[in-house]
Amino acid sequence: MIDVTQQINAVRREVGSRVLEAGEARVVTISQVYDAPLDDVWDACTNPERIPRWFLPVSGDLRLHGRYQLKGNAGGTIERCDPPKSFAATWEYGDEVSWIEVRFTPETDERTRFTLEHIAHVDDERWAQFGPGAVGVGWDLGVIGLTLHLASGQPVDPAEVAAWTTSDEGRRFISLTSDRWREASAAAGTDPEQARAAAQRTTAFYTGTSEGAQTQS
Repeated sequence: MIDVTQQINAVRREVGSRVLEAGEARVVTISQVYDAPLDDVWDACTNPERIPRWFLPVSGDLRLHGRYQLKGNAGGTIERCDPPKSFAATWEYGDEVSWIEVRFTPETDERTRFTLEHIAHVDDERWAQFGPGAVGVGWDLGVIGLTLHLASGQPVDPAEVAAWTTSDEGRRFISLTSDRWREASAAAGTDPEQARAAAQRTTAFYTGTSEGAQTQS
């Protein structure tokens, strides 16, 4: 379905923090350059008719201050919108509220960098247990759909993606991605052994194994 090594290496992953009114928050950033013009990438990520072609069905009012809901996933309020450069929204799942900020930066007329920041208040215990991969691996899996859609212009088959995710190749992708988030966590100052243990638990969660698989470099 996708070249695992190429996709792993195409994504930039960073871990940081930000001070909000309610205190310090964790920031997980994922970024990738696509061979598509700015307007096309913006449309793919904001047009309610196109979002389901690579991500999830979405309902609501996709305008400034409007509410949105992704089927079976998060919903929230669009807090900022500056087309075609950026938008920001709350990310509400269950009783937890975090935030996403998405930026679109032209690298050339036909190449665009997509950058997503997920900002959340995460307690130290949960962060130590799973680290940034808890949300990072999920976003890595999400941008696979965007990669495939922008490359072909065609809708991505959710059933095919789901089947691939549980295949040997999909599990290898998850393991490698989790390990890259381990590297980003360690680069941000996490003790390397703690980062490794968290990555193994994250890999186990996403692959459904009872024990954390050994991550690969």
